[in-house]
Amino acid sequence: MNVVEEIKQIQDEIVKWRRDLHQIPEVGFDLPETAKYVANELSKMGIEYKTNMGGTGIVGIIKGEKEGKVIALRADMDALPIKEDTKVEYASTNGNMHACGHDTHAAMLLGAAKILNKHKEELKGSVKLIFQTNEEGAQGAKAIIKDGALENPKIDAVLGLHIGSIFSEVGDGQIGVGYDKIMASFDRFYIKIKGHGCHGAMPHVGVDPVAIAGQVITAFQTIVSREMKPTHPAVVTIGKVNGGTAYNVIPNYVEIEGTFRAVDQKQREMIVQRMEEITAGITKAMRGDYEFEVVWGAPPVINNEEFTKDFVETAKGIIGEENIIELKEPSMGGEDIAYFLNEVPGTFFFLGAFNEEKGIVHPHHTPKFNVDEDVFWKGSALLAQGALDWLNK
Repeated sequence: MNVVEEIKQIQDEIVKWRRDLHQIPEVGFDLPETAKYVANELSKMGIEYKTNMGGTGIVGIIKGEKEGKVIALRADMDALPIKEDTKVEYASTNGNMHACGHDTHAAMLLGAAKILNKHKEELKGSVKLIFQTNEEGAQGAKAIIKDGALENPKIDAVLGLHIGSIFSEVGDGQIGVGYDKIMASFDRFYIKIKGHGCHGAMPHVGVDPVAIAGQVITAFQTIVSREMKPTHPAVVTIGKVNGGTAYNVIPNYVEIEGTFRAVDQKQREMIVQRMEEITAGITKAMRGDYEFEVVWGAPPVINNEEFTKDFVETAKGIIGEENIIELKEPSMGGEDIAYFLNEVPGTFFFLGAFNEEKGIVHPHHTPKFNVDEDVFWKGSALLAQGALDWLNK
């Protein structure tokens, strides 16, 4: 069975699902309207599912007529607290926005589900459909796994995708695949540099946290540039510095927030260790104090080589070998599908959906972000045929 022609026949339906979901974006774990919509569509298809998994996530199951392994197809459903400015007729009006394409991921998974369920007698095994919350907060995958998404029945592999322009070399309608580390970990840190406030004209009677913060920020830049092997990609970024209330007053504290990224778990752990050591050393030397907190996000995204090779063979029959781009270097962006890939082998691939001729050129996480809807059938077909081929291998 080749699903391409059948998926193409429901392309308009996939677009409708996406546009409906696009108008009701919700953030974090609590996605009641989104979950209700997805559950309703699964019910129409006659697919069995569980609700309230990892927040308001949904886990469906398509059981094949023959015994076999279990593969999970995963899509995220959450949006971002961004006010939309796309001017499309189906734009969000509730103050949130699907500015990263998760509405399309859910719609494409519904498309794959519809065709797979129609042909479940041809499945040697079962397909789990995972509609996940809170990917943007890097907590949804972990939560839905904790609630049993990978069990009963236990899954043996996972397949997922991301739409857009995360990799610029992947053109509209093409896919990008990598055979190993494909995305970085992503974590957040918060530091409070504590001093002793005083008059700006008399700094000797206080302890200046602004001066301390400046030294800490400068020293952080040497972690990657001087302490890590240059061929191993990593990032330490300060995104927010806040302190003081008046130009002539030395404040009591300064707050620093940022992110650190790595594609190697040991380096990830080394970065956070060195950040705290540097903060502790500088603040002590300059008579200050500090608080240091880390909000751990997702680990690096690591594809399984054997599974990916099989998936590429599937993809050749759907979009042609010339439209499969091998990704030689990882993105320093992150994705919490990493938690699934830490448990079972699988692949996370990237579907190009930017089109300059249509004016679809704005990046992820911005108010004007949009995607080329004409590629949706490809995403659904790759998920469906990928699951079918792997189960029947």
